[in-house]
Amino acid sequence: MEVMKTPTPTSIKIIAFIFISITFFYLGKHWSSSSSSTSSNPYLDDLTFFNSHQTHSSIALSPNINITDAIIPPPSPPPPSPPPPPPPSPPPPPKNFGVVDENGVMANDFEIGEFDPDLINEDWNGTEPVDNGDDGSSQLKSRFSVKKYPFCDETKREYIPCLDNVDAIKKLNSTDKGERFERHCPDKGNDLNCLVPPPASYKKPIAWPKSRDEVWFSNVPHSRLVEDKGGQNWITRVKDKFRFPGGGTQFIHGADGYLDQISNMIPEIAFGRNTRVVLDVGCGVASFGAYLLSRDVLTMSVAPKDVHENQIQFALERGVPAMVAAFATHRLLYPSQAFDLIHCSRCRINWTRDDGILLLEVNRLLRGGGYFAWAAQPVYKHEEALENQWEEMFNLTTRLCWELVKKEGYIAIWQKPRSNTCYQNREEGTIPPLCEPDNDPDNVWYVDMKACITPLPENGYGSNVSAWPARLHTAPDRLHSIQIESTIARNELFRAESKYWNEIVTSYVRVFWKKIKFRNVLDMKAGYGGFGAALIDNKLDAWVLNVVPVSGPNTLPVIYDRGLLGVMHDWCEAFDTYPRTYDFLHAANLFSTERKRCSMSSIMLEMDRILRPGGHVYIRDTLDVMDELQAIAKAMGWQVALHDTAEGPHASYRILICEKRLLRSSR
Repeated sequence: MEVMKTPTPTSIKIIAFIFISITFFYLGKHWSSSSSSTSSNPYLDDLTFFNSHQTHSSIALSPNINITDAIIPPPSPPPPSPPPPPPPSPPPPPKNFGVVDENGVMANDFEIGEFDPDLINEDWNGTEPVDNGDDGSSQLKSRFSVKKYPFCDETKREYIPCLDNVDAIKKLNSTDKGERFERHCPDKGNDLNCLVPPPASYKKPIAWPKSRDEVWFSNVPHSRLVEDKGGQNWITRVKDKFRFPGGGTQFIHGADGYLDQISNMIPEIAFGRNTRVVLDVGCGVASFGAYLLSRDVLTMSVAPKDVHENQIQFALERGVPAMVAAFATHRLLYPSQAFDLIHCSRCRINWTRDDGILLLEVNRLLRGGGYFAWAAQPVYKHEEALENQWEEMFNLTTRLCWELVKKEGYIAIWQKPRSNTCYQNREEGTIPPLCEPDNDPDNVWYVDMKACITPLPENGYGSNVSAWPARLHTAPDRLHSIQIESTIARNELFRAESKYWNEIVTSYVRVFWKKIKFRNVLDMKAGYGGFGAALIDNKLDAWVLNVVPVSGPNTLPVIYDRGLLGVMHDWCEAFDTYPRTYDFLHAANLFSTERKRCSMSSIMLEMDRILRPGGHVYIRDTLDVMDELQAIAKAMGWQVALHDTAEGPHASYRILICEKRLLRSSR
């Protein structure tokens, strides 16, 4: 067998030398070709080895090759290298499509994004009619299927679930203090699960401002007020309409003259400047508030659902802010120091009962330095019983440290103090006492009234608001008392919310708003009231009731300090208003929050109850709730359209736009 010889060291060196030589040869050729070729890289121009783009023509010999004394000229200098390219332009500053910049800091220059005109439907009929299957279920391209909702019985045509709970009212231990007019909601499982039908001859409501003076009889087909109050110039019926001459029990010659009298009595009231937000107690058909609107004043008109149960329904049909509410045993659902003026004209309330507990509730609601106007028989009549009532009222207001500023004709006007000095100087043991320090005057949800005086904040918060209209965009002092979890400065958060909604309203809602003529608007999760403020900025002829859910921070003091109207509410329960009273419902980030506590179908059915036929809903919320909301909306007979936000199709939010159609029961 032949044995293979091991290579000697000498042969290994020879092989390595040959390999290295070949390697350098080809490397030199590669570098040279790169240098002689036209290249955009200036740093390659100095390499002169080989040109990979060399031609294959013959080599020409110089004619001077045989001339030994020929002077060979120096080679021409190479062309100058091209100047280096300019440095790249700095990238444009990032656009902020939220309220926080790229460093996580609150920004004032964020953008909403480009306006998408495809989002607008002039008639809001953005989708096809509901397609019902044979089994009555809506055929949806989603994982949700909701059975079509039936109509309620005709007896529920004006049903308010938490005020018409007959079974609960029958079980009350006492009704002497008006308990039957307060909230008594159905037990869980007995919620509304049907569509409240409209009156048989329901018509599209008359538009504002004409509706201030007349509404269709067929929309509120009740004549009891005409029979009881026709002689006091409240309301009359002319053929197929109710008409409102603008009178009242104490101002039968007209609300305008009555308002002029108040202004002349106390010029400092200054409607539309110092006085912006008013509460009218026992409002009748709300002519007082209706005529204040022309003076740039928002009035919350309240009355119970009593023998004249349709007072609030008439007010809302007219396009005037109103709610069903009663001075009974629970606090009203408004914050402390909410109203610049509180008015009671023959409101049939015994203000002095139970140590003045009802007037103490007025005191809680009245802003420091605000006014209470009382127009009633004890003010001007001299019968013994009425004179005794006046004396009781005067003594109580004196112990409350109210000053009787003016008494003229049948009107008496008091002013609440701006500080606690008078309270602290009262004799020890004076009734009513000051409330305990742990009493929260802004805690109102199912909270009993208290027979004590709510002291004013020592720092002046609430009583030192700016004049209107500056107060709309002035961050109020009480902004800093709101209990919120935020690392962002509150003033910045306030401004950012205002800017956010102003841009959305300007670029989107305004496009169709003027065509559709909305009037009564409900913002179901209002925050600081930025959406409502944006409607005012855009001069849209509508009023907004700003709802602050109990599940979040109580921002109502800020809303009222801005000169807006608001109310506390729990959307797991029914709202205190009649069916068919709002034109537009706005719900931003509501369902993604409340679905942890409430049934989304219950909220949607409540929205259907309070929305007028032909009214619209704007829901802006997370993508994961939209399938279910669409299914419920279609099962209620709404027309629906789902849109991307301005951030585009990959954003986690969507916009659901709905229209409630006029459906009639087949019964």
